[in-house]
Amino acid sequence: MTVHQSTQTPYQMQDVYARHLGIPEANIRVVAKDVGGSFGMKLHVYGDEMTTAAMAVMLRRPVKYVADRLESFLSDIHARSHRVRARMAVAADGTITAMEVDDVTGIGPFSAFPRTSAVEGNQVVRLMGGPYANRNYRGALKVVFQNKVMMSQYRAVGHPIACAVTEALVDRAAEACGLDPIEIRRRNLLTDEAYPYKSPTGYVFERLSHHQCLAGLERACDYAGLRKDQMEARKRGIYRGIGIAAFIEITSPGPAFYGVGGAHITAQDGCVMHVDPSGSVRCQVSVTEQGQGTEAIMAQIAASAIGVPIERVRVISGDTETAPYGGSTWASRGASIGGETVLITGRALRDQLLALAAVILQEQPSALDIADGVVVDVGGGRERITIAELARIAYYRPDTLPPGVQPQMTASRNHVPRGQAFAFTNGMQASHLEVDVETGFVRLLGHWVVEDCGRIINPMLVDEQVRGGVVQGIGAALFEECIYSAEGQLLNGTMADYLVPMASEMPDIYVGHVSTPTLHSELGAKGAGEAGTAGSSAAVLNAVNDALRPLGARLSEIPMTPERILKALKKI
Repeated sequence: MTVHQSTQTPYQMQDVYARHLGIPEANIRVVAKDVGGSFGMKLHVYGDEMTTAAMAVMLRRPVKYVADRLESFLSDIHARSHRVRARMAVAADGTITAMEVDDVTGIGPFSAFPRTSAVEGNQVVRLMGGPYANRNYRGALKVVFQNKVMMSQYRAVGHPIACAVTEALVDRAAEACGLDPIEIRRRNLLTDEAYPYKSPTGYVFERLSHHQCLAGLERACDYAGLRKDQMEARKRGIYRGIGIAAFIEITSPGPAFYGVGGAHITAQDGCVMHVDPSGSVRCQVSVTEQGQGTEAIMAQIAASAIGVPIERVRVISGDTETAPYGGSTWASRGASIGGETVLITGRALRDQLLALAAVILQEQPSALDIADGVVVDVGGGRERITIAELARIAYYRPDTLPPGVQPQMTASRNHVPRGQAFAFTNGMQASHLEVDVETGFVRLLGHWVVEDCGRIINPMLVDEQVRGGVVQGIGAALFEECIYSAEGQLLNGTMADYLVPMASEMPDIYVGHVSTPTLHSELGAKGAGEAGTAGSSAAVLNAVNDALRPLGARLSEIPMTPERILKALKKI
């Protein structure tokens, strides 16, 4: 059976179809080419997909299913339906001493398979208070079934809720203690000397850099200047706010995730790389492309590891028939795990090419290097033989090589993260906005992010991943909401009724970086795909409340629609 499917995890789906349809796994091929619009939504198993595959087996003929926009609204997973009660104990000097959280989250009529719908709530209660040096914590989670759409994991699973609740409490603590929001965070953020640090909920942070990110954020947004502008604007009856948020992003899950909810999903990734007769490199990798730039990143790493121009590298993924077995794309694991796999595979292939070149040139492999697709002398860089010529000899004239020499033009490696359950990205965000107190409308004036995802491989891709994530977080803070009737009927299931942030409404988004490479891989990369989403809702929430503080209004529910803002102001 061959399944063409818009999924992030083709090998997971291959296993699911095999187990549920009684077909040997080797007889199932899943093809997932250039998947878009995923963000975690397309790693779940949906009933219509299983029904389509089952019909094809029963009828012994091709069956095609396509969901239109309304059907997708009504059947694809929703997320982040939480009611959280939380409180924080703070000493007079602003030191956080304790935190207590009760989270009730709706998951729809049944739990998502195979990842479970409880994962989001679990990460909410485990990430609460994460950036801060507080040892006294209690978190409780209740999962509620509802006659609504199934809910489960979506970009930055649980992070925006945990961050929004934590950061709103920190802002309230700052107000109660008479401290600036920046200062109270500076006093409570984990210091460099604390690492490695085990949080009260059991997460182990290798090394985070919140203090460096906070200092970078304060400079980038000209925090003192924003406060001065805020004071001057208030004199004119204009209410502007500045919101700050510290965040932690969980990335790159290790083998401990295997089996959660019944998910047979591997933590390792595989790569097969070979040089073809023309001297070009074919890189087959298990990480899939869903718009985040996988093909560009993997080509970049492969080209660097071997020593060939990036234009000579072709990346192939998304097909269980041709790509090696691996975990694919989810939880910001592509560069950190898949990239490491490509790096070690490329280095192995480079060694093989140098060994062959050494035989032909009667040199020691250690005396040779590869640069720009040419084997050169290590010392002076003198060009000796091109990779294309090596490939020609290996494929067409191996008879000219000494007896016993078998040219190896293919390398295959796998990599699994070890030493930590997750790689943690971190950072700080700030939002600057203006609230029209007569209409309840919010105008975004600027947004700043300083994040640390370890070693940055492709700065442009990282910046745009962060910006895209920020926009999604802003959407949750101000626009996006699934509205149901009392009977559970979705009332805004079209793009005409469901509001999403548009380009004209978005502010300039500044992205800065601190680089703390993880020590658990040679590449040193951590995930970057969810950092923007993790903290932006919290920053916007705090900014709106900061703007409304002189008027005695406060919001604790998102999205902060004009109606809710006017109700907080007691104008309606």
